[in-house]
Amino acid sequence: MTRRATVVLLFALWPALAVAQMGAAPPPRPATPGVLQEIGFDQRLGESVPLDLAFTDEAGRSVKLSDYFGKKPVVLSLVYYQCPMLCTISLNGLAGALEVLSFVPGQEFEVVTVSFDPSETPDLAAAKKKAYMARYRRPEAHAGWHFLTGPSASVEALTRAVGFRYVWDAATRQFAHPAGLLVLTPEGKISHYLFGVEYAPKDLRLALVDAAKGRIGNLADQLLLYCYQYDPQTGRYSASILNLVRLAGALTVLGLGAFILTATRKRRAASDTPPAPAAGER
Repeated sequence: MTRRATVVLLFALWPALAVAQMGAAPPPRPATPGVLQEIGFDQRLGESVPLDLAFTDEAGRSVKLSDYFGKKPVVLSLVYYQCPMLCTISLNGLAGALEVLSFVPGQEFEVVTVSFDPSETPDLAAAKKKAYMARYRRPEAHAGWHFLTGPSASVEALTRAVGFRYVWDAATRQFAHPAGLLVLTPEGKISHYLFGVEYAPKDLRLALVDAAKGRIGNLADQLLLYCYQYDPQTGRYSASILNLVRLAGALTVLGLGAFILTATRKRRAASDTPPAPAAGER
């Protein structure tokens, strides 16, 4: 497991541990150190996800991953619906970022949340979707945020394809797993990983615009993509100093050019205007 994934997991568990120390009801026990070494993200940037995998959506319908690809970028979150802590925190972080975005699931992009526990049912998926639709409060998103369950073969193929490593911890009777999101292109290629349990709306928006190759967003988004670069190690966008300097230089040249052009036109207009006759010449 990577250091980042370990820190994220322990950080997410810390508030519950603190509550337990204050005498509240005991929270779920943290995963054992040996288990933590087995979980994390192995990045597969640029690789394709198998879109023919079969799942079941929250309404009990048989679907394939390909049903959500083809035209729009996709945000993929891997959770399990009965997770006592980390998955809920991660989904809350996703919902919080979506609330800030002007983009709406189902319009500019799709959100696909998949349970990696093959024993979970569409009823659990439906309950989770109902809870997050009530929080999100954008009715049009109902058709764009999907909650899936599936058989072991599909789950294992998907998690392996995206490099999501998780294990069942028998000591705690929970899955130990990393936290994060993936953004995929409309063609199903892995474009970005966003790590952690809170996702900056700026990072999510730029990842979606980047994955869509300019098919969504506006000119301001394209300028931001020029000025900010995605760092695969951190899963975030940071300012590109070199590109900022280049942009500032280009804007300076354009500004000087506009000033010179305006001044030249004014000078020519003044020279083309005949002088006013003197008072005695009228």
